[in-house]
Amino acid sequence: MAWIVLIVSGVLEAVWATALGKSEGFTKLWPSVIFGVALIVSMGGLAWAMRDIPTATAYAVWVGIGASLTVIYSMITGDEPVSLVRVLLIMGLVGCIVGLKLVGGDTPAANQ
Repeated sequence: MAWIVLIVSGVLEAVWATALGKSEGFTKLWPSVIFGVALIVSMGGLAWAMRDIPTATAYAVWVGIGASLTVIYSMITGDEPVSLVRVLLIMGLVGCIVGLKLVGGDTPAANQ
């Protein structure tokens, strides 16, 4: 369950990061509201998942999911250029995220 919460929290990180950019320095109401709600839920989910997943792994996965989805969204909407190199780098980042899940050590007690 912690991994599902972490993945959803990572998706919400992409939501708040995108909303932050769209808020234009908090001058637009709805992107600012979306930013605040997504930020609180995303951070709360990260904190909850870190009860069962080591901090370094949880944070790296959370950031990786958020960063990957933010770039993918930006490329789809045309805010960022699409290139083979960018796509390969995002695929590499996703591969590293999956790798962190696969190497194990899912409980904080395993690292003590």
